This record gives sequence, structure tokens and C-alpha cells, in this order.
Amino acid sequence: MKHSLILYKIPLLFLLIVITPSCSQSEAIMQEELPDEPLNQEIITYLALGDSYTVGENVAFEDSFPAQLSTQIEENKSLIVNTQIIAQTGWRTDQLISSIGSRDTGDYNLVTLLIGVNNQFQSRPFSQYETEFSTLLDKAINLAGNDINRVIVISIPDYYYTPYGQNNGNKQISTELDFYNNYAKLTSKAKGITFLDITDITRNGLEEPSLVANDGLHPSAFAYEKFVERLYPLVLSKLKD
Repeated sequence: MKHSLILYKIPLLFLLIVITPSCSQSEAIMQEELPDEPLNQEIITYLALGDSYTVGENVAFEDSFPAQLSTQIEENKSLIVNTQIIAQTGWRTDQLISSIGSRDTGDYNLVTLLIGVNNQFQSRPFSQYETEFSTLLDKAINLAGNDINRVIVISIPDYYYTPYGQNNGNKQISTELDFYNNYAKLTSKAKGITFLDITDITRNGLEEPSLVANDGLHPSAFAYEKFVERLYPLVLSKLKD
């Protein structure tokens, strides 16, 4: 199994070293280039759990929805967002659980969970998803400092409305994904977790080809931007609490 993709977005402090040639001895003058923001700027931590839809398969990292969300928070709220991603293309629920491993506790300010398409794609028993999604939801809550208000579950995109889905699938894809998403929604609501539905955005993929990445399967940067338009207000309300 490949290792999980773990990325950090960390603010940088640049040091400018100026050598003065007129000095009689070698002497270096070190100056700090001060950032535009105050050094005591508030830092929040964000953990994104998932699969290719979280990684942002076939788009640049900065165009993935976790990166776009983090950038929008930083630009509009003057916060620093340290983003960590545990996700990999092709992962099912069981593989995400294995990657999280023993990290059952944490204190992230925000945790998002988007998982399940590969369970459906690989025709795994739905009962597996039922059991393991519930496990992942509990892990997400624990990683958010046991604060359910810090967790957001995102619905699974519908890949039937892509060139790949049209050529290799059938309408049953949408029906099955509705089943998965309905379970995720009901389970999340039962635990008091916010559930965000973005599936309808991806169902415009045939009418709006710009919503589909160049591989003809995954969402494009534009689609992820649409996701964030819905996700960002929810995150803001949670950060205020």
C-alpha cells in the first residue's frame, strides 16, 4: 500500500543576507523581511481526510478544494491555515482507516471527510461502507478534539456525468452514489455533524464540461471552486463559535 499523501502549508519567513564589501573583515548583515501580516497572527489547523476528490487528482495542488478553502480563509479572515491532508487516489474507507492508524486524538480546528466513491466503484459490499464510514466519522470527531462542530462531511461527487462515466458506466452509478450519500447524510446528522451536499454540482458535468478535469473523470479546479463556495460559509460559522 502506498503511504498517504500528507502536505503542510506553513508560513515562510525569508532572511535577506547582505555582504558589505567595504568592511575590513568579512562581515554579514542579516535583515529580516517582515511579512505583511503581524507575527502574532492567529493560526488554525485543518485536516482533510479522503481520496482523489480530496487530493485533487489531475489538478494542481493549489486548485484542490482543501487548498482553495485554506487560501480563501487566509485572504478573507487574515488567519494562517496549517493544512494537513491524509488522502490518496483510489482509497476506500478501509484504506483511509489504515492510514489514519493510531492517530485517534487531535485538536484540529477543522476536519473534513469525503470518502466512499472507491467502495462503490470497486463494488464492495455496502455493509462495509456502513461500518467503516461510521468508524471514520468517530475518528474525525476525535481528531477535532471531540468537538462535533469542527467536523464537516462532504457528499461524494457523481462521476456518471463525466466522459468516463458515459463511456464506461450506466445510470446505476448515480443511484448507487445516492444510496451512499444518503447513508452518510443520515449518519452524520444523527451524530450532530454538518453534512454538505455538492453532488448536484458534479451532475452538471456534461452540460458544463469546464466542471470536469482533463482526465475526463475527476472534478476540475472550477468544480472545486464551486465546492468551496458552499463550504466556506459553513467553515466561517464554525470558526466563529
